[in-house]
Amino acid sequence: MMKRRTLLSALAAASAAAALPSRAQSNPKIVFGYTAVSDFASVFVAAEEGYFKKRNLDVELKFIPLNSTIPAALQSDSLQIGGPTPSVFLQAVDGGLDLVLVAGGGLTSKTITGFGLVARAGSGIKNPQDCVGKKIGVPGLGAFLHVTFRAWLKESGVDYRKVNFVEASFPQHADLLRGGSVDAVVSADPFMSRITESGAGYVASYYSTFLPENNQTIVHAAKREWVAKNPAAARAFRESLVEAAGFMQQPKNDARVRAAIGKYIKLPPEVLAKIQISPPGATVNEKQLGYWVGLMKDQDMLKTSIDVAKLIAK
Repeated sequence: MMKRRTLLSALAAASAAAALPSRAQSNPKIVFGYTAVSDFASVFVAAEEGYFKKRNLDVELKFIPLNSTIPAALQSDSLQIGGPTPSVFLQAVDGGLDLVLVAGGGLTSKTITGFGLVARAGSGIKNPQDCVGKKIGVPGLGAFLHVTFRAWLKESGVDYRKVNFVEASFPQHADLLRGGSVDAVVSADPFMSRITESGAGYVASYYSTFLPENNQTIVHAAKREWVAKNPAAARAFRESLVEAAGFMQQPKNDARVRAAIGKYIKLPPEVLAKIQISPPGATVNEKQLGYWVGLMKDQDMLKTSIDVAKLIAK
C-alpha cells in the first residue's frame, strides 16, 4: 500500500512538473526595453495601473539609452519586447533579423511640438539651409528623429548628405551644445525644454509638424520565435496597451498618466506638467508601416523588399 501511495505521489509530481512549461509559456517573464521619451506612455500606464498584472503578465521595464540598440538586445534575448522606432525596426528586418510587431506606442500629430531642431546659442541656425556643413546630434542614427529630420531637409530642398550627423543620446544633448561639440541637436522633450530654459540652445524649428497624422513614432517588437512560443502573452501585452490607451484618452486621468511617465523617465514635477504627450496607438496596421517603408526607400535606407503584412503579429 505504501509503495502504491509513493508511486501515485510520484506520478502526480511528474504530471505537475510536465504542466509547468505550458504555464511558463503562457506567462513568461517579459523584459521590456524603452528609451527616455513619453511615446512609451501607454506601457508606463499599463505597468502603473495594473493592466499587465490583470492579465498575469510579469513585465520588467528596462531603460535603454540608445533606441538603435534595441533590436540587438531583442536578438540576444536581453529583452523579450522592446520599443524601437519604426525606422530602426525596419532596418533590423532589412538586415536579416526575424522580428515582428506585437503593439504600437505613440502616434504622430500636427499638434505635437515636443520635438524639433535645437540649435546651439550663437550658432546662427534658423532654417534648413543653415544646416548644411553643420554637425548635428541625433539620438540614434537611422531612428525616428534622424529619418524624419532628413525627410524635412529634403522636402525643404536641402541635400541631407551635406549635413554631418553624429549619434548622441538625449541626456547628452545639453552638454554637447554647451561644449560646442555639435552645432545643433534633433531633440525631444523633456530634454528640449531643459536646453532652451538653460540658455544652451534655442528651437530653430518644430519641424515635426510637417509629418502626416497617426503614424507610429514607436513600435513594440519581439523575435518572431518568441511570439510563436508565447502567442497568448503577446496578445495580452497588446491588450494591456489598448486598455492603457483608453485610460490615457480620458482627461480626468491626465495627472496619473503624467505621474507614470515621470516615474520611468525621471522627470521633475515642473517639467512633467508641461510636456506634450503623443496620442497612443496600441495597434499597428499595414498602412502605418508602409508609410515608413516609403520614407526609408526615399532615403536609400532599405536594400530588400519588405512585406509589411508579414511583420505584424496577430
